[in-house]
Amino acid sequence: MSTGAIVAIAVGAVIVLAIILILGRMARGRRLERRRGQARELRQEATARAQNAEQVRASADEATARAERREAEADEQAAKARSESVEAEREGEHAAQEILAARTRHDRAREIDPDTPDSAEREAADLDAQRANGGGDGEATPAGAEMPDGSPAGGARG
Repeated sequence: MSTGAIVAIAVGAVIVLAIILILGRMARGRRLERRRGQARELRQEATARAQNAEQVRASADEATARAERREAEADEQAAKARSESVEAEREGEHAAQEILAARTRHDRAREIDPDTPDSAEREAADLDAQRANGGGDGEATPAGAEMPDGSPAGGARG
């Protein structure tokens, strides 16, 4: 073979190798660009999901805060109701003590009053009737006495 042919083959081989290298680098560049594009899309998707997750978390936090406020309000109302119940019970006990004291005083008044017949049941019924009618200051009109309107005391008519 001639020297010119060997040089031509060698130059042709170098050109082919150069073309192969250039095509390889171009293919690699396209692959890298495609991967960069995929990575960019994944980052955008991740950012969108993170923002969505943050909104969901904020909404859940708000719902939790509302629930805790309502629970605190309910606890406060329950405590107030318990307090009012205890107060009502105390008032009821005080009323019972006052009723007992009033009856004791009526019994004592009946014992020392010479004009009052000895009818404790009748006097107790009169007191209960006065209380039921919303009247009276705890003092009963003695049986046989007249009311301011002229009617007999204790509801007895006749």
